[in-house]
Amino acid sequence: LMVTMSTVGYGDIACVTALGRGFQVLFLLVGLALFAGSIPEIIDIVKTFPKYNGTYLSDRGRRHIVVCGHITYESVSHFLKDFLHEDREDVDVEVVFLHRAEPDLEFEGLLKRQHTRVKYFQGSLMNAMDLERAKVHEADACLVLANKYCPDPDAEDAANIMRVISMKNYCEESRIIIQLMQYHNKAYLLNIPSWDWKQGDDVICLAELKLGFIAQSCLAPGFSTMMANLFAMRSFITSPDMAAWQNDYLQGTGCEMYTETLSPSFSGMTFSQASELCFVKLKLLLLAIEVKPIDGGDTKISINPQSSKMPANTVGFFIAQSAEEVKRAWFFCKGCHDDVKDENQIKKCKCKNLAKFRTGVRAIQLVGRAMANSKTNCPQQNMVNSAMPIPIVKKNMMSKEENGAKNMMNGRVKVPNNTVDDTYGGYHLSYEVKKLMPTNKSTAQQKPSKLEVGIADDQAKDFDFAKTEMKYDSTGMFHWTPARSIEDCILDRNQAAMTVLNGHVVVCLFADPDSPLIGLRNLVMPLRASNFHYHELKHVVIVGAVDYIRREWKTLQNLPKISVLNGSPLSRADLRAVNVNLCDMCVILSAKVPSNDDPTLADKEAILASLNIKAMTFDDTIGVLNQSSNAPDAMSPLGSPIVLHRKGSVYGSNVPMITELVNDSNVQFLDQDDDDDPDTELYLTQPFACGTAFAVSVLDSLMSTTYFNQNALTLIRSLITGGATPELEIILAEGAGLRGGYSTPDTLSHRDRCRVGQISLSDGPLATFGEGRKYQDLFVASLRNYGMLCIGLYRLRDAALTTVDATSKRYVITNPPFDFGLLPTDQVYVLLPFERKQSRFSFSETEV
Repeated sequence: LMVTMSTVGYGDIACVTALGRGFQVLFLLVGLALFAGSIPEIIDIVKTFPKYNGTYLSDRGRRHIVVCGHITYESVSHFLKDFLHEDREDVDVEVVFLHRAEPDLEFEGLLKRQHTRVKYFQGSLMNAMDLERAKVHEADACLVLANKYCPDPDAEDAANIMRVISMKNYCEESRIIIQLMQYHNKAYLLNIPSWDWKQGDDVICLAELKLGFIAQSCLAPGFSTMMANLFAMRSFITSPDMAAWQNDYLQGTGCEMYTETLSPSFSGMTFSQASELCFVKLKLLLLAIEVKPIDGGDTKISINPQSSKMPANTVGFFIAQSAEEVKRAWFFCKGCHDDVKDENQIKKCKCKNLAKFRTGVRAIQLVGRAMANSKTNCPQQNMVNSAMPIPIVKKNMMSKEENGAKNMMNGRVKVPNNTVDDTYGGYHLSYEVKKLMPTNKSTAQQKPSKLEVGIADDQAKDFDFAKTEMKYDSTGMFHWTPARSIEDCILDRNQAAMTVLNGHVVVCLFADPDSPLIGLRNLVMPLRASNFHYHELKHVVIVGAVDYIRREWKTLQNLPKISVLNGSPLSRADLRAVNVNLCDMCVILSAKVPSNDDPTLADKEAILASLNIKAMTFDDTIGVLNQSSNAPDAMSPLGSPIVLHRKGSVYGSNVPMITELVNDSNVQFLDQDDDDDPDTELYLTQPFACGTAFAVSVLDSLMSTTYFNQNALTLIRSLITGGATPELEIILAEGAGLRGGYSTPDTLSHRDRCRVGQISLSDGPLATFGEGRKYQDLFVASLRNYGMLCIGLYRLRDAALTTVDATSKRYVITNPPFDFGLLPTDQVYVLLPFERKQSRFSFSETEV
């Protein structure tokens, strides 16, 4: 009818009178007006069907992960840049984002560019229907990103923990990796019944790792840069147009961590022998191995272990440039490759024994995977079998379930029912922790004891409690002291000036009385690890507002050698009072909440403090203070005093310093003499390469690292935190702080672990290697004579200098080539064993 009346259709019927034609014109105009008025209504109806409201359809055989939490263009672009790095071409994983809001135009452009590997769905993590749409129950893992720049970190953590609870409630077997801002919020994850780190669940605490990295830089300046570059996927291109120091640094940034099973030729070797063989013959740096306890518990990662023979099927952790290089450890055969000089020729041989070994390993892997699949629908069942070396950012050799299956195949002995189980997650618990755990004994079996209620009776016969002094915490991992009041540790300016402070750590802290807690315990605890002797501990002096530090003090009161100066980090008088020119490291931190008006100003106090110290001058009349103690343990095996008192700096630019930044772009303001472009990535800037700047953004890569290998975070945390364990986290989750423990053979054995150190080539027995020797000579001699594992160099940027001058900046070289030439001014990053003893050979006597 409409077509006919408007005469725009068929044309075979038309009005011939003037009245009819006039009516048709009016009808046409009115009809078009009515139709135009309904167009917005039609558009609204179309809009009611969201663009991102579909359901994820997975390709058969293709894995996917679900990413949620803080989803913005910036956070997603940084995550995808690392997760979809070109070095991961063999990883076929689709990324599914689930978020409440629609993406903006910039975000949509990113999604379109990556549409083959990235999907976006609009929905809430708290809605089971939305979780169903994203196929969370089929996902290989669920990753929860945190907003690192949020004004309220505790609220951000609470929201992300609620997302975890929702996903675990929907599917208990889901593997979840979550970022948390604050360390104390980790305790709430333990309250989730289905949270299980054995299934791959893990938490990346940004405050813990950030302050841990900075703490290790207090012991070995620049170490934070080295570690940050190791777990991030980086591609480097050297150029003759670049400065020599930049080429050396960039070559180190191309190194990553990898895991690989060692060939049977390594069986029966000590770690030192295997590490030397890998470095000299295979041109690989073996950093750590997986150790399987005799009692069949969970495997543990042991870094540079001493005097223990390696069994067959040992998994090693390597630092190398590529996955292809690490295959040499899997292919190496002593019979076939013993005379091979070119490491590139070490490839798969046809040796019968080696082929039989590889077949056995693959069979064990397949049996373990089959048993794991029959038990649970855990996302780990989708892991690819890896007889290939995989970066730490790739899948581990075998999952926890497979290790368990291997132990069963090897005949694990079951614990009799009448034996008291004193383990939790494979960790032996001390009596302090047992007090927090439920007992397995019935009331009828319990006997009266003279001990107070709560102290485990199996510990009663081992101690004389009245005479034993508590020096370490109950886990034996950290030095401990009875709680002290903060008033006892506060110094005024005059008291600080009268105190002889040298070789200490100065913490310049900017905070308001109501600023969010940053967790200073995570900065101090690595400096109080029990693998240091007490006299080796560096005194920590915190300069800042005492009202804020008082709120943090509950977590610091049991850690020794801490002082507080109630002052301002911008006050030169306060800085002189704490002898900042004599400190081993000055750490600049800020707990203040970034302003929403201009987030780039979040680092203003830290930058001002850094420039203020560099502009200061000091009186050079103190000189060098040497330790006068003649005690045997006061000397290191290298022949120099353990407590090294260096000469005071004349200029503030000489003071060792590390500044924490919130925004990466602000790194350009730290060094006025650098020529870095403002758009340069953080890891390429001069302050980061020199180890004088650190930003929390470098920890973003840990999400990808942990997903591809759940042991990666364990290894990094062991190196960074000084020895934090699940047992310790159970204790800290109680909220009562560190508990003192009695020194038993079991807890004292925990001191026997390696630590990070820095050795100078300017003097002592190592000085012979600074005179034109090669890095391989130093590596082998250090390992043979002292058990020290060299992992990198800290070199003066100006190689023309022949004397150690702190005014000259240094840069980090990670795992230098074997033929890399050494200089007298170099400093070496080493992993030191706890009790390092010098053998009868000196460095000069060792032939390499």
